[in-house]
Amino acid sequence: MEVDNAPTSLTARPTVTVYDGSSDGSAVIKTVSLPPVFVSPIRPDIVGFVYTNIAKNSRQAYAVQFDAGEQTSGESWGTGRAVARIPRIPGGGTHRSGQGAFGNMCRGGRMYSPNRIWRKWHRHVNLNQRRYAIASALAASAIPSFVMARGHRIDEVPEVPLVIGGAIEEIKKTKDALALLKRFGASADVEKAADSKKIHRGKGKARNRRYRMRRGPLIVYDGKNKSIEQSFRNLPGVELASVYKLNLLQLAPGGHLGRFVVWTQKAFESIEKVYNELKTGYVLPRPIISNSDITRIINSEEIQKVCRKKKASRKEFKNANPYRNFKAMVRLNPYAAVHRKAEAKLAKERAEKKKELAAKKREKTADDKRDAKKEPISEEKAAMIKKRKEDSKKRNAFLKSLMAE
Repeated sequence: MEVDNAPTSLTARPTVTVYDGSSDGSAVIKTVSLPPVFVSPIRPDIVGFVYTNIAKNSRQAYAVQFDAGEQTSGESWGTGRAVARIPRIPGGGTHRSGQGAFGNMCRGGRMYSPNRIWRKWHRHVNLNQRRYAIASALAASAIPSFVMARGHRIDEVPEVPLVIGGAIEEIKKTKDALALLKRFGASADVEKAADSKKIHRGKGKARNRRYRMRRGPLIVYDGKNKSIEQSFRNLPGVELASVYKLNLLQLAPGGHLGRFVVWTQKAFESIEKVYNELKTGYVLPRPIISNSDITRIINSEEIQKVCRKKKASRKEFKNANPYRNFKAMVRLNPYAAVHRKAEAKLAKERAEKKKELAAKKREKTADDKRDAKKEPISEEKAAMIKKRKEDSKKRNAFLKSLMAE
């Protein structure tokens, strides 16, 4: 039997459980194979780029008034009056007259390069890039670690992606929708979104964006039955999307992968039809390698068996300054070692000789001092010493008498 060239990931796909939405939440309707779009390569770089450019397409053009800052007949005073040549307000008698006008450095003047409504506000994104980004976002939504890293509370959710069948698309009341999410452990994410509701800072409060709130689950339905919208639309943080109109702004808010998606059974079964039939001629992106554990592949026996043996690494030689590095000098001049030893020996001899001379000089000085003490003092010198002592006594007595007075 011949095997076609389909990738391995399509032949060995895991399965997803479809839960019964009309029961207590534990009943299983059936298991279905995971559609190929959920094994697409996850490319955060493409998702971030596409999100940034698509988000720009909802901006509304804004600009300053076309003649703002130029609604005066200001004129320069010219040279010769010791003031700058900036245009000035005409007239007199007020503080305003004589003030600078028009310039962007002047009070009440125009801004430099003012905003214009013909600026390039919107961005074109290639169709293939948009499709690649949506496929990556769908693949990331099927990995629990991505969903939890994004901040969603899915600790009690039985399986990711969560597929609910039964009468989910026929629910018309919000209390029934909340009860359904509670049965499958998804209500914690709704409560997280409700608790995060806060008032915007700044002027956004007056511009139809008074509140801000975290994102909750995204409900993807078949799109033909509209009753599901009425039941889920009032839950805080919950959004709805048709499987035929999947939007990257909802699948990866902020350009961050891992949105918690709740699928209806019809939508989950239709996703393969969307990529196989409706997107004519489109081929889903495939991973270059099926196993992303490169270290394990390289260290496997099959790879190591055919690899060449590792060569001994040659130590890199670094040029050293021979005037600072003695080993480098010896490599250049082998006699340098002999010369250094001779210099050291000569220095040692000099030090010893200097030490001997110092010792002899010390002995001679000590002998001279000894001889000086033994010599008798002459009569004139003794009389002079005696006179100095008497003068010192008289001076001290005189000072004491002054202090006593």
